[in-house]
Amino acid sequence: MADDQLILGHRNSEWTGMGPLLEEDIAFSSMAQDKIGHSLALYSILHQLGEGEPDTVAFTRNAGQFHNCILVELPNGEYDISLIRHFLFDTAELLRFELLSQSLHEPLAQVARKIKGELRYHTLHANTWVKQLGSATEESTGRLQQSIDQLMPYALGIFEESPYEEELIAQGIFAGEKELKAKWIKKVEAIIQQTNLHLPDWKLIKPMLGGRVGKHSDHLQPLLDEMSEVFRIDPSAEW
Repeated sequence: MADDQLILGHRNSEWTGMGPLLEEDIAFSSMAQDKIGHSLALYSILHQLGEGEPDTVAFTRNAGQFHNCILVELPNGEYDISLIRHFLFDTAELLRFELLSQSLHEPLAQVARKIKGELRYHTLHANTWVKQLGSATEESTGRLQQSIDQLMPYALGIFEESPYEEELIAQGIFAGEKELKAKWIKKVEAIIQQTNLHLPDWKLIKPMLGGRVGKHSDHLQPLLDEMSEVFRIDPSAEW
């Protein structure tokens, strides 16, 4: 989860100064800041459980050591690609952290309660633009539809199960990826039904898996090199 937030936070930050509208430039920059903050909160929990310092974990691993889903590492592309990724991912994230707010691991539950409040604004932003552009012109609808078709296999990769799935469920830490995915499908369908867009047949989509076990696209390592460039100059520096 922390890797998801960090990587998409970096991708969203790439819209700074590049947004199609000033408001969207600011919106993606703000969401990037939120996601970096979410990643720090989650890396801090990991540190309490024995992992390294958050900066060390975030900035010194190579691509094969990251566990983010492949969706978040894909290049931003045109605005329609970033918007649909934002919609698909943040819909899942809000539902994920709503479930985690009931986790029996209290440090995680506390962080989840805070994060889900911020994610409500992210999903409000995504839903507003998807409904508006998905019901506007032939061009806007066509662009969003193409992006949905392109990204949906990657979106299903969000729900790739970890080797510890059954243990996490049994110990009340998380309700599980299957439950999350079912809730996500209902939510995504409810929003898309309010537009002129359509969803592909879920049964015919082959999920793009591997990210959770360190098997990534060629896009991740260059992103990490850029993201960690300043940190690697002097890892001991204090900011």
